[in-house]
Amino acid sequence: MAEMTGGGAIVDSLIANGIDLVFGVPGAQLDYSFSAMYDRSNEIKIIHARHEQGAAYMAYGFAQSTGKVGAFFVVPGPGLLNAMAAISTGYACNTPMFCISGQIPSKKINGKTGQLHEIRDQIEIVGKVTKFAHRIDEPEETPAAMARALNELTSGRIRPVEIEMSMDIMPKKAEVEVAKAIQKRAAKKPDPTKISQAAVLIKAAKRPVVFIGGGTLDASAEIRALAKTLCAPVVSTVNSLGVMDDRDPYAQRPVGGHFLWKDADVVVGIGTRMAIPLEDWGLDENLKIIRIDVDSEEMNIFTKPDIEIVADAAEGAKALNDALGEMDAKWSEDEMLSLKEQVAKEVGIMVPQVEYLNVIRDVLPDDGFFVSDLTQIGYASRDGFPVYHPRTYIYPSYQGTLGHSYATGLGVQLANPDKKVITVAGDGGFMFNVQEMATAAQFNIPMVCVVFNDSAFGNVKRIQQNSHDGRVIASDLQNPDFVKLGESFGVKSSRTDSPEGLRAALKEGFGHDGPVLIEVKMDLADIPAPWHLYFRPPVRGE
Repeated sequence: MAEMTGGGAIVDSLIANGIDLVFGVPGAQLDYSFSAMYDRSNEIKIIHARHEQGAAYMAYGFAQSTGKVGAFFVVPGPGLLNAMAAISTGYACNTPMFCISGQIPSKKINGKTGQLHEIRDQIEIVGKVTKFAHRIDEPEETPAAMARALNELTSGRIRPVEIEMSMDIMPKKAEVEVAKAIQKRAAKKPDPTKISQAAVLIKAAKRPVVFIGGGTLDASAEIRALAKTLCAPVVSTVNSLGVMDDRDPYAQRPVGGHFLWKDADVVVGIGTRMAIPLEDWGLDENLKIIRIDVDSEEMNIFTKPDIEIVADAAEGAKALNDALGEMDAKWSEDEMLSLKEQVAKEVGIMVPQVEYLNVIRDVLPDDGFFVSDLTQIGYASRDGFPVYHPRTYIYPSYQGTLGHSYATGLGVQLANPDKKVITVAGDGGFMFNVQEMATAAQFNIPMVCVVFNDSAFGNVKRIQQNSHDGRVIASDLQNPDFVKLGESFGVKSSRTDSPEGLRAALKEGFGHDGPVLIEVKMDLADIPAPWHLYFRPPVRGE
């Protein structure tokens, strides 16, 4: 036991669990936690952002690129609401984000008295985009509450959690149990009977196909071993790019799955909802579906699988691989390479996007990180940017949070200081978190950001032009001079309008000790739409 404040007890639990870097924006409701971090600055560091959304996205990037806990502090009410877009991104991507929020005075909660930063039912609101949300009412409760939050954050289906404490509890002193690291729960193992049934079905199959999702990010070795045993294609969703090395013939991109779907007789989904195939590509009685997922609630959302296996992805893949033993190849390498060529032809229509992506891939080291925003280059990257290692391709999944990439990339870079990180954004999305260039400069974070500038919300404008008879409204943008803007923050900035110009700028940027901004001028009229890759017609069933 030790005497400490409520705010200090929160910090004590973070430190005890190995969390030594956090993000946040200070405020009166958080003062005693920030004061505790000051006193223990040799054990924990805070990166203070210029907006709560930026802080939360930094935590998202930190966590998504490592699998470690990304913790951040926000004040209640508007501070927490500012962070909600990032929290919802973490919810979509199964990211271990830990939100610590202040609260108004405890006796005033939901009192409708107009306290500073008061919103009604705050914990119920944040509960909609977290796995667990809890308010600590006394300092003595802190170790147990923090341990429960961390257990939720590191077991089962991982999603963000939130802990909050009122501003009158933060300074309150009490004898509090000194925090200890939680004992991480064992991974969920599969039912051996279900595994045996799945193995029988797969062995009898002529054309099995494996689909993997974000649940496999920490199961790369097991998935690659399973692919080697099966000699069958493994189709990655955008959330799992890099789990299979793209240089492996059996590693197939999302659009490759569409070509395979019509011939598959057994599909194994591991750590993925398979939402697009199951909803859009067609089903019939000749297709058998096996699902391995740690979340039993996910199993029957789109269709009931023939075999349901509730298990951690790594445990399920390993058990299935062991049960299969030696097998004859189900697909040849030549078939896989031919499929890759088909996909490359469809992706190749998107010039200049592919040319820019090729330059980025050439310059970025194999283990470098690519953080994609919702932009023309980003859309093309989902099938056109080779990824070699898990967690090195960061995308906001189905949440599609425009403007996340700059702040997210800063979190990725801080989590991986010895790696190269590049973020790509459009001019529209970049401006959502442009203020975080101040954070990048203040902490000298050597991330390279490439802003592709077409002076528009490009997708919106294209849809208005093509689907609404040219009714272009609210999609053209008046931008600042991005080079001058970056330089005003203290960020090394340059401009180009060609792939080779980008190559030179990237090489120079990666050699710079500090943040870098590269603007690429583009014309929307010269950029082909990527939607032929993503909106694919049914290929089986009626």
